[in-house]
Amino acid sequence: MSVAGRLQGRRILVTGASADSAIGLGICRELAQEGASLVLMGRRQEPLEQTRADIAGPERHTVEVMDLADLDAIATRMKAIAAAGVLHGMVHSASFQGYSPLSRINAEQFDRYFHVNVAAPLMLAKGLRQKGVCEEGGSIVLIGSVAGLRGQKARSLYAASKAALVSLTQSLALELADKSIRVNCLAPAVVQGPKADEQFQLLAEAQRQALLQAHPLGLVRPVDIAKAATFLLGSDSAWITGATLPVDGGYLAG
Repeated sequence: MSVAGRLQGRRILVTGASADSAIGLGICRELAQEGASLVLMGRRQEPLEQTRADIAGPERHTVEVMDLADLDAIATRMKAIAAAGVLHGMVHSASFQGYSPLSRINAEQFDRYFHVNVAAPLMLAKGLRQKGVCEEGGSIVLIGSVAGLRGQKARSLYAASKAALVSLTQSLALELADKSIRVNCLAPAVVQGPKADEQFQLLAEAQRQALLQAHPLGLVRPVDIAKAATFLLGSDSAWITGATLPVDGGYLAG
């Protein structure tokens, strides 16, 4: 049962916060409902403004338009964000995903997957550790995938980048412990929303049914990820760091 206001007074940065991202929007809705003030980050102004208008307390939230491909600019932007109010945590929901059959992989694809899924959260963590940016007791939540814990055919690049995120979570947790900043990762399976609909359209009927049956509790809802992120951002998880928590409807149990 949700406890209203458990993130009251906390300022949280959320990347991938655009309204057309099922996971990002779901996380923003839940965090705002729990009283957090959000910094909504993404590449496009209009979808971010749509998110702000859609969630509780729109006047509490700010919009930050930034392309995380500009890695060297991230730390400076984090300093500027904190100048308007110290942060208490961050959720990195931005992600690049898709299929990458081995026969079609090229250098550009490799860079795109690892840039957003690995390099960007690394530089965001670097920015958050700067003096005056994050309050003591802060929390970082990275959105990974079950693909990082179990291989998936034709998704080598995506799976490898999410596996790297698991390792990054552990290393950052150790490095940031002396600053009392916790780092954890969530690993969803297939999440309900437009991207899942597109994925299912690419599959034959037998493949669609097999994928559905691989989720004993059903496909993951955005709110399921959002509630897990809320837990990891809050004080109830104060002694949890370096962990990767599957939110997968039983996918990895099969």
